[in-house]
Amino acid sequence: MILQDRFLQLCILFTDDQTLIQSLWKEIEKKHSEKGRYYHNLSHLENMFQELETVKPHISDFITVSFSVFYHDIIYDATSRSNEEKSAGTAEKRLKEIGVPHDTILKISKQILATKSHQRSEDEDTHYLLDADLSILGKDFATYLAYTKMIRKEYSIYPDFLYKPGRKKVLQHFLELEDIFKTEYFKGQYEIQSKKNITAEIQLL
Repeated sequence: MILQDRFLQLCILFTDDQTLIQSLWKEIEKKHSEKGRYYHNLSHLENMFQELETVKPHISDFITVSFSVFYHDIIYDATSRSNEEKSAGTAEKRLKEIGVPHDTILKISKQILATKSHQRSEDEDTHYLLDADLSILGKDFATYLAYTKMIRKEYSIYPDFLYKPGRKKVLQHFLELEDIFKTEYFKGQYEIQSKKNITAEIQLL
């Protein structure tokens, strides 16, 4: 299912205002197509949905998780440390406009904020979101290497002497987690390869 159709089908559960739905989609499309987005773009969202479709029966509230996918990177600035907070704030405003219930909006906001540090949550749906977000880490090394180059381009404002220590710190953070992936499915699929990939990247930095 293409992203636009997926978003439309989500929104019509809450509003029949097609003009509003189209304007929200256009915003998502525009933000994810901004100059400088080499990885955090529409392809990233598509890949996340592909991963989540595989485990859909295990996700208790797929609607909530789907909105979280669409909005978790809507604000993305490589120089900012508050992208997740700003993205969550944008999601809260937009979803209120289409009549999503307050409790659901709060859940979406929490899920988006969880993508900042990728720590364990009491909510298993959040774990599936986090695992789909990080699934690239466990792909074959050639795919992983291509991803690292896209990330480097996103941070091209920083010279190597600043970028490399920062990147190393992020990678060490993942290795220090008890598990990179929180769900049994994703752990089985990607945990071993992701640790190999990350360790190899650290050695290349």
